[in-house]
Amino acid sequence: MNPLYIQVKKRITESLVSAEWGPGQSIPSEMELAKKYNVSQGTVRKAIDDLAADKILIRRQGKGTFVSTHNEENIQLRFLRLTEKSGKKEKLENKLISFEREKASNQIARALGVNTSSTLISIKRLLTFNGKPLILDFIKIPSVSFRGLTSEKVIEKKGSMYRMYETDFGIQMLHADEKIKAVSANKESSSMLGISEGSPLLSVERLSYTYDDKPIEWRLGLCVTLDHYYKTELE
Repeated sequence: MNPLYIQVKKRITESLVSAEWGPGQSIPSEMELAKKYNVSQGTVRKAIDDLAADKILIRRQGKGTFVSTHNEENIQLRFLRLTEKSGKKEKLENKLISFEREKASNQIARALGVNTSSTLISIKRLLTFNGKPLILDFIKIPSVSFRGLTSEKVIEKKGSMYRMYETDFGIQMLHADEKIKAVSANKESSSMLGISEGSPLLSVERLSYTYDDKPIEWRLGLCVTLDHYYKTELE
């Protein structure tokens, strides 16, 4: 049997999945949760510590514990790790290139845990930093999880995909796995990014998960890194 704090962590997560506490909302105090789950306050604290380490919950000194949200500035772009060499902040803009529905390929079906007869929403967009094309983005998400999503809605949200998933569809992205490798620009990517065909690019393939480790978005970013680098933190 799992340790008691792991059981409490699972029960808190179940409450998040059922939207008992939504993104940005505070959760009950440790004392209230201890009473609710009939455990000690220390057990609840350890469970919350784990969830905070996973960035599922956020502690705020003197205010309580809150469900993380992509509406917060420091959370919105936490999966975007491309940084200008000097470290200065840049203005990020998005241009929607295409929005289509398609059948899942074998590769994407396996990644998202769906079958090949499933319909996906396929989005292609260009990300610019201070007006300069930097990332060609390919996104695949299950249509069944995003009913009502249109190209107009993507444009309306100014390309803030994770914020839109959360506010419009109740889907909170919590963590992601990435595969990174060097590739050469093909005809399409070179044209879109304004570079020569065959130029080096950084390929970042990402699989993002919501609660219960459910994969919900596959994404491939082709990045120009002449004046930028990929920054990450290791634990």
